[in-house]
Amino acid sequence: MAKIHIVLQGKGGVGKSFISTMIAQYKISKGQSPLCIDTDPVNSTFHGFKALNVLLLEIMEGDEIRSRKFDTLVELIAPSTNDVVIDNGASSFVPLTHYLISNQVPSLLQDMGHEMVVHTVITGSQALLDTVNGFAQLASQFPEQALFVVWLNPFWGPIEHEGKSFEQMKAYTANKARVSAIVKIPTLKEDTYGRDLSDMLQDRLTFDEALAMESLSIMTRQRLKIVKAQMFGQLDNALVL
Repeated sequence: MAKIHIVLQGKGGVGKSFISTMIAQYKISKGQSPLCIDTDPVNSTFHGFKALNVLLLEIMEGDEIRSRKFDTLVELIAPSTNDVVIDNGASSFVPLTHYLISNQVPSLLQDMGHEMVVHTVITGSQALLDTVNGFAQLASQFPEQALFVVWLNPFWGPIEHEGKSFEQMKAYTANKARVSAIVKIPTLKEDTYGRDLSDMLQDRLTFDEALAMESLSIMTRQRLKIVKAQMFGQLDNALVL
């Protein structure tokens, strides 16, 4: 019936919400109406993109995350005939991951005719090993019903360790069969492409909204158009989407 795209990575500030917005915008560009859900109780960035009509799932009770509140997430997903995009924050990563695995949610969704796709992100620099290990743990913990898409985000530096690219690392080679696609976020020059994209995201705007704004300079819109084409071109090649 639907593909359930969920963005998971235990490391904070690595671009999970950005990835969620990319998936949602890509779906919309194809004429779809994805159900978008934000489960981040601390930084609900995804929910801030008004054009995407993101539902904010309240999972806090007082100062604590209540795993039982994830039942509502399943109730939202179950009847959906549209694809679903779920953004999850670092603070709720452990309880949500535990909930999905211990309650055998991937199998449950499969029985309903749905398919779960786990999106995770790998970054460069100091967070490289943490995010690589996070991917390996997810791949080992989730059952075979869950497919994986790995996003490589070079914003903080090249994604390589001891001369090896991600595709050459043991974490990938050992789990290669689980990975349906690898999406490489382009390296963007900080003072042009990078700044334009950062400003757009800071204002919680989609590509379509930004490209329609005459208040933005011609070249800003041109660069955003190029980034959109680069990103969506890769997603066109990711058959799992």
